[in-house]
Amino acid sequence: MKQYDVAVIGAGVVGAMICRELSRFEVRTVLLERMDDVCMGASRANSSIVHAGFDCEPGTLKARLNVRGSELMERVADELGVPYVRNTSLVVGFSDEDKPKLEYLLDKGIRNGVRGLKLVTSDEARALEPGLSEEVRWALLAPTGAVICPYELTIAAVGNAMDNGVELRTGFEVRTIGKEGDLYTVSSGEDALQAKYVINCAGVYADAVAAMAGAGDFTITPRRGEYMLMDKECGKAVRATVFRTPTAMGKGILVTRTVDGNLLMGPTAENIGDKEDTSTTAQGLEKVFEQARRVLPAVSMRQVITSFAGLRAVGPTGDFIINQPKEGFINCAGIESPGLSSAPAIAEYVLEMLGQSGLALAEKDRYSPRRRPFNWFRNLTPEEKDEVIRKDPAYGRMVCRCEGITEGEIRDALTQNPRPRDLDGVKRRTRAGMGRCQGGFCSPVVIELLAGELGIPYECVTKSGKGSYLMTGRTKGGRRS
Repeated sequence: MKQYDVAVIGAGVVGAMICRELSRFEVRTVLLERMDDVCMGASRANSSIVHAGFDCEPGTLKARLNVRGSELMERVADELGVPYVRNTSLVVGFSDEDKPKLEYLLDKGIRNGVRGLKLVTSDEARALEPGLSEEVRWALLAPTGAVICPYELTIAAVGNAMDNGVELRTGFEVRTIGKEGDLYTVSSGEDALQAKYVINCAGVYADAVAAMAGAGDFTITPRRGEYMLMDKECGKAVRATVFRTPTAMGKGILVTRTVDGNLLMGPTAENIGDKEDTSTTAQGLEKVFEQARRVLPAVSMRQVITSFAGLRAVGPTGDFIINQPKEGFINCAGIESPGLSSAPAIAEYVLEMLGQSGLALAEKDRYSPRRRPFNWFRNLTPEEKDEVIRKDPAYGRMVCRCEGITEGEIRDALTQNPRPRDLDGVKRRTRAGMGRCQGGFCSPVVIELLAGELGIPYECVTKSGKGSYLMTGRTKGGRRS
């Protein structure tokens, strides 16, 4: 069996950031992911918010790591070439009864060390966001709030870690964990490896992974959140991320402009038993729309281009579970909101734990924190694009007209680690298929490019991993169907 210093289980944003942090050092690290691609759980379907940190209970790990993560995120995004916008956040109240709740959030934020927080009147709030409802009476303003692309962040962090020597194993579903001497044996049933340290970042399955190692008896509850994504024309209606006053189930339905210019509304919050159920419901989406319209009256169902749901990994304590119950085994569990915001700080925290546990952290002579952006070509000037096209005509062939993505950009994504293996993997890396038509026109070309790169028949290309075939064969006329 191959041996490593550290095995990280789960290639979501937390696992990705930990691996990137470890890649700075002479540490043999492997990242294990049960799916065929990285960023397949909560990290691909969330609100995309870098929270300021005013909502967390003072003194908790959530509070500490949220504020620190928010401070780190702009630099991390710049190094990884990931879109990041400091757009500010507003928490709105619709009555004088909401004012004490907002004052409570203000007090918590101040105790957590969030900078620039203040309570503003309805007129001040609408001066910042003219599209806000006339019902808004008060708002909490958080100027350090931001938005980012969560899947680009995760993919880029894994890619940067791989560039610096971390090994990625996809399709590796952990089934058993044992320990003999100072080495853990992690097995998928078909494959196995050994590592001195194991870090559990398995999301909604973190409780099962911990139980395999005898390293925790907590339970993770999946909390489903449904979202609606609207056309970029709607993104012009708001700049800030606008929250309603929170409840016991979370921060409530929000409205935000994404880094790509769309309008995102959601999520709902429903505890469910099925850790794979990311279906949407008519009732959930209706709730999203009605509550979002109360904040921003101009939104229209006619401008919705897609809907989706994600699962948050909710632990039993109300706080992140980051501990080392057994020597060499670290849990990063219950990383619900603000997990995305906290991820860079969680990586720092775990690295400190590893150092205190005896892992030698000798810095590499050659380490690069930087990675070329996925969107490098579309951000060039017309003159620069002409120069690239002269060298490679594929950049002059448009594939996705909605998002303006060329064949050259798709080919580039197909050769960058971690490499996509299905249609949605290309979509998350390039945005081909994320526009108004949702891949209706560009998918056939992307499938053809994928088939060529993977060396598989056209009809064997999947949408999102095993079994999700897009083609069934050929018609009598010879055309694929």
